[in-house]
Order: sequence, then structure tokens, then C-alpha cells
Amino acid sequence: MSGRDAGGVDFTVMGIVNVTPDSFSDGGRYLDPAAAIRHGLELAHEGAAILDIGGESTRPGAAPVPAGEELGRVLPVIEGLVSRGVSAQLSIDTSKATVAESALRAGATLVNDVTALRGDPDMVGIVALNEADCCLMHMLGEPRTMQRHPRYDDVVSEVKSFLHQRMAFAVGEGVAEQRIMLDPGIGFGKTVAHNLELLRRLDELVALGRPVVIGTSRKSFLGRISGREVDGRIAGTIATNVLAYERGARVFRVHDVGPVHDALAVTAATVSGTWASTTPTSSTMSTT
Repeated sequence: MSGRDAGGVDFTVMGIVNVTPDSFSDGGRYLDPAAAIRHGLELAHEGAAILDIGGESTRPGAAPVPAGEELGRVLPVIEGLVSRGVSAQLSIDTSKATVAESALRAGATLVNDVTALRGDPDMVGIVALNEADCCLMHMLGEPRTMQRHPRYDDVVSEVKSFLHQRMAFAVGEGVAEQRIMLDPGIGFGKTVAHNLELLRRLDELVALGRPVVIGTSRKSFLGRISGREVDGRIAGTIATNVLAYERGARVFRVHDVGPVHDALAVTAATVSGTWASTTPTSSTMSTT
């Protein structure tokens, strides 16, 4: 749901639909297409304006999945959500152009690429040709190696430079700038200290002028700080998303849509000093 209070403050919640057997937070729970479709509909009802559907885990150490297998996981879910008239925007979480192309044909309108269009040379053309929205994320290395002693001189400056360069590349290849979102890649080749520094100085990334996506949901750095296991990290997720909102982020990729949506609604009302009574419904996000 794209939350908007009377003062015009916006936020968008992106609900995570993992159609995988090995994701760190809910591996296998929604591998069955029917279960994933039900889950997506529930997240939309709870306030997700975007449903991010992925068929390949990008957790640290994850092995790659063949395109055919990935397509077999995600296409039935996209098609099922479209056939049920879900009003949330559908996002395909993939770095493979063939998967993105098929997903866009099936009804997705956003490509969430953790490689920022580097993983497949054909991806940028698919995004541009289909006039799709896209999310460009920073990742140090690739999932199998990204958490092996990540090092930066200045993590915020380096992530900002990378995102600026990738946005310029996408625009140069025909992707409209207003269709681009930027994700600093919390937990993707970062230590706890790196993640906290990115959150603390998030305004520097917001200065790039595009919506910043924050993905802290249930991640291990929250467990390192709180001592909680995966299912006990909702409070930490909420805290980081509220802080990120105050620093200018406006898109929040989460597993626990309802609690995060409510926390952001209260935060937005507090920051603006105005509020409007709302009933959670889903709506398509605009990145303009």
C-alpha cells in the first residue's frame, strides 16, 4: 500500500514472496504456487503496494538456480495473482533477462535486479523495451562470496558512487530515470557496521534523487544486535524502517507487511503533523 497522510507524505511497502526452498527467512514455506499466491494476496490486503516475487535465493552462500527452474517457480505465482485481480504492482526479483522477460509478459511491471543490471547483458534492454520500473541494488561480489570479509574505505560514498553509475548506465540504455529505484543492498556484502553506517547516512543516498529502497527485514545483522532468531526480528525490522523513513527512504521491502505498514503510517503522521484515517488497501506504486 502506498501510504499517504493528509500532508502528502508517502511510503510504499514491498511485500516479499519467496518461491524458493532455501531463503533464509521462510525457505520452502511458499514454494507451492498455491501457497505463494495466497501469501501474496494476504500481503496485499495487509498493505503491500508491491509484491516482490523471487524464485532464486540471494542469501549469503546461495547457489545459482537455472533459468528454467526459476521460471517454473515464479510464473504460476504471477499468473495466479493476475488472474485473481491483485491490485498491488508485481515485481520480479531476478537477475536473468529471460526470467524478467517472461515475468513481464505474464503481468509483472517491475524488475528488481540485485546485480543492478550487471548480471545479464540483455537485462537492461528488456527493461527498456518493456518500459518497466526497475530497482538497482548494490552488492559486493555475488551471493556465494559477498560476506567474505567485505571491505570499504567509505561504504556510503562507495555505494552512492556505484548507484549513480548504474543509474546513468540504465538511462543511457533507454530506461527512463523516473522508473528507477535505488537500493543500497543492506546485508549484501556488508558487515554490521557497514549496514548501520548506511542507515545512519541514508540522506546521502536519497540525494541521488530517486526513491531509495530499504531491505532490512529479518536480516542477520538485526540478530547480531538483538540476539534474536529470524522469526524474532520484527521489532528490529520496524526500528530500521522507521529510522530509514526519517532519513528519506520511501520504499520498504519486508516480510511482515502489516506491522511495518502501521509503524510507517504512524511515523509519517508524526513527521508531517497531520494524519487521515485509512483502511489498508493495496495500490500500484508510482516512482515518479
